[in-house]
Amino acid sequence: MEKQPTIVITGASRGIGKYLAQHYLGQGFQVVGCSRRPVEWQVENYRHYCLDVADETSVKTMFTEIRQNYKRLDVLINNAGIAAMNHTLLTPLQTAQNILNTNFMGTFLFCREAARLMQRAGYGRIVNFVTIATPLKLEGEAVYAASKAAVLNLTQILARELAAAGITVNAVGPGPVKTDLIRAVPEDKLNDLLNRQAIHRFCEFEDIANVIDFFIRPQSSFVTGQVLFLGGV
Repeated sequence: MEKQPTIVITGASRGIGKYLAQHYLGQGFQVVGCSRRPVEWQVENYRHYCLDVADETSVKTMFTEIRQNYKRLDVLINNAGIAAMNHTLLTPLQTAQNILNTNFMGTFLFCREAARLMQRAGYGRIVNFVTIATPLKLEGEAVYAASKAAVLNLTQILARELAAAGITVNAVGPGPVKTDLIRAVPEDKLNDLLNRQAIHRFCEFEDIANVIDFFIRPQSSFVTGQVLFLGGV
């Protein structure tokens, strides 16, 4: 890679995405982030886009500017995601569509546009976010878990489609993390979920970054199509 590689992180305004943006700025990356809301901080080597990850026009414009300004892209982290904990019979169609648009369509669009840019250099690392709610068949999270199951399959198929271009595609599946995503989940349900894990604690930002660090290393060129669930699920 070049001396100062470029990384795109979706959902970078808060939570995991904000942590990862700061983490990779500290490692010398040029970081491009995006989210629906603006960031409240400005630092050197960071550029932010306010957009909906499922808006194809906005996403294409963002990647056009990345190509113009940075000439290449080394890493994409698809962190942006939303959830709603409802019994299936109580889930409005609009809620289901919003979850699928952000979690799956957004991931698909960013993977597609990033790969188009990465293939020019014959190198790239893509890391998608899935969830332990999928293998645990978590009640009350049918649409969320299904949207991430789609991301899991997308990850494994893209790994095959993009391997010849020198692009690896992997996924990390965190357990519950103390972010806005789980704020509305009742405490008893969270405790039940933690007890289903081999390690009965919340996932930390550092746990997630550790896996991503491994996936995006230049030395991880033979690691693709892998999904790593955290917490011993």
